Amino acid sequence: QVQFVESGGGLVQPGGSLRLSCAASGRSFRGDDMGWYRQAPGHVRELVASITSGGVTNYVDSVKGRFTISRDNAKKTAYLQMNSLRPEDSAIYYCNVPSPFPGYVVRSWGQGTQVTVSS
Repeated sequence: QVQFVESGGGLVQPGGSLRLSCAASGRSFRGDDMGWYRQAPGHVRELVASITSGGVTNYVDSVKGRFTISRDNAKKTAYLQMNSLRPEDSAIYYCNVPSPFPGYVVRSWGQGTQVTVSS
C-alpha cells in the first residue's frame, strides 16, 4: 500500500520560497500521476498542481508562474517549488494520486506539511 510523507513546510515571509517534498512508499509511483493539494482553515481541500507519469504539468490559476511541480521517479519523490509566496498560500499541503473522477484521490492521505506565509 502506497503511503505519502510530506515535508518542507514552515513559516516564511511574503515573497519568500519553500520547497515541499512528498516521499512515497510502496511499489507504485513511476506510473502514477501525482498532485499537490492544500487545505486552509474553513476551506475545502483543493488541487493546486499536478504532474502526469509522463511529466506533463498543470496548475490552478492562483499559483501559475509561482509554483513548479516536479518528480524524481528513482527517489519516489514529488516536489513543489513555491516562489513569491503570499499569505493566501498558507495551508496544509498534501500530496496524492489524482483520481480520474474530479475531486477524488486514489490513495490515503498523509499528515501533510504546514505552510504559513506571514510577516
